[in-house]
Amino acid sequence: MLNYQRYKRVPLISLPDREWPDKEIQKAPIWCSVDLRDGNQALIEPMVVEEKIEMFNLLVKLGFKEIEVGFPSASQIEFDFMRQLVNRKLIPDDVVVQVLTQCRDHLIARTFEALEGVKQAIVHIYNSTSVLQRDVVFHMNKDEIRQIAVDGAELVKKYAEKFPGKIYMEYSPESFTGTEVEYALEVCTAVQDVWQPTPDNKIIFNLPSTVEMTTPNAFADQIEWMNKHFKNRDCITLSVHPHNDRGTGVAAAELALLAGAERIEGTLFGNGERTGNVDIMTIAYNMFSQGINPELEIENIKEIIDVYERCTKMNIDPRHPYAGKLVFTAFSGSHQDAINKGVHALQERGSDIWEVPYLPIDPADIGREYEPVVRINSQSGKGGVAYVMDTFYGFKLPKGMHKEFADEIQKIAEAQGEVAPEQIMEKFKSCYLSAKEPFNFIRCETIEVGGEGTEADTRCKLTFKYHGSIEVVEAEGNGPIDAVRNAVYKRTGIDVKVLDYSEHALSAGSHASAAAYVHLMDNESGNATYGVGVSSNITRASHRALFSALNRLFK
Repeated sequence: MLNYQRYKRVPLISLPDREWPDKEIQKAPIWCSVDLRDGNQALIEPMVVEEKIEMFNLLVKLGFKEIEVGFPSASQIEFDFMRQLVNRKLIPDDVVVQVLTQCRDHLIARTFEALEGVKQAIVHIYNSTSVLQRDVVFHMNKDEIRQIAVDGAELVKKYAEKFPGKIYMEYSPESFTGTEVEYALEVCTAVQDVWQPTPDNKIIFNLPSTVEMTTPNAFADQIEWMNKHFKNRDCITLSVHPHNDRGTGVAAAELALLAGAERIEGTLFGNGERTGNVDIMTIAYNMFSQGINPELEIENIKEIIDVYERCTKMNIDPRHPYAGKLVFTAFSGSHQDAINKGVHALQERGSDIWEVPYLPIDPADIGREYEPVVRINSQSGKGGVAYVMDTFYGFKLPKGMHKEFADEIQKIAEAQGEVAPEQIMEKFKSCYLSAKEPFNFIRCETIEVGGEGTEADTRCKLTFKYHGSIEVVEAEGNGPIDAVRNAVYKRTGIDVKVLDYSEHALSAGSHASAAAYVHLMDNESGNATYGVGVSSNITRASHRALFSALNRLFK
């Protein structure tokens, strides 16, 4: 049995007047990518300088205006990367680079050395403030921990005053989720008193869930409490840096926005220490799906995935929201049927609003194709197969035919697993279009005969093969199909009944073709099946459909 008694619940704060549950996200936050620092340090094989430059260029292209580029005082490669960005003039004027440093004089001095030549930068200092780390890591009391933050802020201010570019300061009470909110506020206020921010020169207070310790609503309560208790709130940008230890990083970030956060630090696909940072792409696409401009250029997710996987040497999970290879697929037959009907309804109504069951967004809007929307396997139903035939190949199968053809595909799926659209089409051809035995339609000449009120109004001269022998026979009927049916009966004695008939255009233009479908029953056995015919002439297509059904009945 799991020894759950070893663990204790994280205490919650009292916030009876909380307001965030009644709010909605209205706009995108300030995005800050930490792929090049937090995300990079969590890689099994950290990026080299050129890979970091490729990732930086991608982040700029996507529209990030704040990018944490590294910890230049921590290693030579981090320092060299910062210098490469400066020397190669890779930082656009509207992008602010962010660098992380601990609150120590020699580290802050090295950080400013790396920034030489930068027009504007965020210097991000931090120290851990949690109850646990004060006790077991630092063996310091609250006053001593607060003094570390104050000393760091004073050092940054000293170096910033001599720096020729613009310096913004960011402070993070690391392990915020394990810190008493009153004490976190006390430390932030002490830093604020040193920096003396103004509404035109704000300080960033970044409240990280360094370890995600409880449910997202509890984190939102902490953020709202801080938001309401900061002094000179208009001089502060409230930022969050959620991690994903409990698998709820995205939810925590979204609720934090409701609670007053204005800025989010995260990585493109959630890469980071342990279970990762918050996934910025998911949050941004979530906003997009609600009609909110995410203010990031994320229309081509394939390009983003390609650069990310190449630089980080990590793979996107196939079920990753929006980016996974399988997220716009449907294996379930009922899902496939609903998608099929939803797409048709959308087209028929000509609506500008996307509403399709099981697809919260149009895959095409983010650079995905419709081709992989439906995948066919042994769990798929008749609706999915019909959807593939319509979407990929233009055949609008009669509803009664859906199960008949799906049963054929089911056999393949049970033998091999997933069935590709190309295989489905090949099976369709062999089942309905290619059979030549025992019947092989050659040609048919028809003319209208009789007048209004007469029983027979069409005469045909039918040429066909039956068991390899060429037959030519004339007959009459109340239409082209009936005349051909009578001709077959006249020569072979096979008595069939047409139960249903439908047709539609298969393609447009001067070489347009038509598809015809005949539902045919053998009057002797009672067996029934469908046949399909294709031709540029609709009458010829109907004749071929009749012969297709004959071959299925008497093969």
